[in-house]
Amino acid sequence: MADGIIEQRSVVADRGLAKAAKAPLGFVILLGTLSAFGSVSIDMYLPALPSIAKSLHASEAPAQITVAAYILGLAFGQLFYGPISDRYGRRKPLLFGIGLYIVGTLGCILAPTIHVMIAFRVIQALGGCAGQVIGRAIVRDSFAHDEVLHVLSMLVLVFGITPVLAPLLGGWLLLVASWRWLFGFQLLFAVIIGTISALTLKESRSATAAALARSENPFRSYLSLLGNRQLSGYLLTGAFSGAALFTYISTSPDVIIGMYHFSPQQFGWVFAVNAAGYVASNQMNARLARRYPSDTILKWANRIIFGVSLVMVFNATTGIGGALGILAPMFLIMSGFGFNQSNAMAGALNVDPRRAGTTASLQGAAGLLAGSICATATGLMRDGTPRPMSWVIAASLLAAMVALRTLVFAKRGVDAAPPQPGNAIS
Repeated sequence: MADGIIEQRSVVADRGLAKAAKAPLGFVILLGTLSAFGSVSIDMYLPALPSIAKSLHASEAPAQITVAAYILGLAFGQLFYGPISDRYGRRKPLLFGIGLYIVGTLGCILAPTIHVMIAFRVIQALGGCAGQVIGRAIVRDSFAHDEVLHVLSMLVLVFGITPVLAPLLGGWLLLVASWRWLFGFQLLFAVIIGTISALTLKESRSATAAALARSENPFRSYLSLLGNRQLSGYLLTGAFSGAALFTYISTSPDVIIGMYHFSPQQFGWVFAVNAAGYVASNQMNARLARRYPSDTILKWANRIIFGVSLVMVFNATTGIGGALGILAPMFLIMSGFGFNQSNAMAGALNVDPRRAGTTASLQGAAGLLAGSICATATGLMRDGTPRPMSWVIAASLLAAMVALRTLVFAKRGVDAAPPQPGNAIS
């Protein structure tokens, strides 16, 4: 009862500010850059995986586990930052996370063995995920629901440049320096972004979110959100599609460089083209969302990319098309994610705006945990062909489609939470 009174008063007081809130370019760029820690930490060093394995006297499998370790660290770290940022604010947990990322990056630069590298990759991820979680929560703090999807798409445009440039920069650096310099660049990136955040980022958590977070145990927040059928549907839809994405990220160097014998620089261009497709489709999604319901776009995106994944499975199984038979459908799948991820994210964040940080934690953790499991499973099934990658991607996309159909759309009027306006920056 008290929660409802607090929420109602906050909504009435903040409605005008939330609707008036716009997205200043500098603010969006900063949030997009905070969300780019994952891309800088993963995409940039993918071309270096063979070099890292050779330098540290390891096989390809442990080198791929450094990717899975980072994804696993992201998954568990996100469960921490959401409730903490709801309770104590956005700034302090964010700056703590960036500091922890710097420590992990230093460890990766100095790592003498692949096992030490894996350990510090986990620490690096535990810090880097702060920007991803808290950045989404700040968006939900600052804008009304009808503006959230637009701002999230703008964020994708900003941090989407990173996976386009990161593998290219990584490939070029490998021409003139060792793989340790890649982590040196990540260290410099973290120091610069951390400094800018400390000097310019203001607290955005609303009084409503603070009051609710202080009145309940974080586990109660998680249970309350997971008990909502519609939110669970959005979470699983995003998680399984995210698993397909991270399966591609972790295994594509082995497939493209190791199996099809592309150079690290050529791999960088392939990865950049796929990332560009993702960014472009996300901007198309922002325009379509002004004309069509976001859930409708999400439904059809899931169906189409699952169909394309079946084509990739067929090509991988039969060998038809060679490298092009894998790369062409993968480009279409990556482009489809631009219509998928933002709509699932916006739908989940709208279910309970008072728990935006905790929702962002659940959303990110679910996707990354599923991604880590699927990427590891794909590595264990490695048989020298692209078949394991294609099988896991198709299975993940099928699961995403089923989750959306059975949880989000089933009994819609019973389990769905009504849309609520966002809170303005406090």
